Amino acid sequence: MSKKITAEEVDSFMFQFKIFIGVAVVVFFLPLLIYAVYMGRRMDQFEDSLRYQFPQPDGPIAAIDDAEQIPLAATSGQVVYVPAYSHVYHEDGNPHLLTITLSIRNTSDEHPIAVRSVRYFDTRGQEVKSYLKQPLTLAPLGTTEFLIERDDSSGGSGANFLVDWVAQQRVSEPIIEAVMIDTEGQQGISFARAGTAIREIAPVQNDQ
Repeated sequence: MSKKITAEEVDSFMFQFKIFIGVAVVVFFLPLLIYAVYMGRRMDQFEDSLRYQFPQPDGPIAAIDDAEQIPLAATSGQVVYVPAYSHVYHEDGNPHLLTITLSIRNTSDEHPIAVRSVRYFDTRGQEVKSYLKQPLTLAPLGTTEFLIERDDSSGGSGANFLVDWVAQQRVSEPIIEAVMIDTEGQQGISFARAGTAIREIAPVQNDQ
């Protein structure tokens, strides 16, 4: 005859089974929880290490602070050729009109420069426009700009500027570039072209 299982035995078995399940859950999930917390802290530390920090100076270095500063590529004047584009071609040769900004930036933080002339030429090399009737002085770190409007296609795809500048002493070369941009339509376009010095201008020799 089979032995009858009493209610007390059933309750005891269920209690032990629940304890077993609880221990199994703790044993299985506790390491995962600890690992997740650990990886979360590691990720936070990693993100903190990549967070932008304002540069902190190391303090003055006498040998550098007292050194003489000599401008790079120092010159007293140049004629600079700057390529520009009043339009570029796309698709089957259709012109895409552009606005041109000629930017002239004096990179010297001590001395002014004088822009003596800015001339605009078309694709055939014919002068279209001369902008200055007298020299324009740029203060140290000063900038000036000249604009060719989008609808002015007189320069063509091979337009260019000639910029003539001088200084009373040798200074670092200015940054001269043409910036082309158009934002009409569904797709914008922008790019820049840097100028290239094609002639040096000798400093004026003062008679003693």
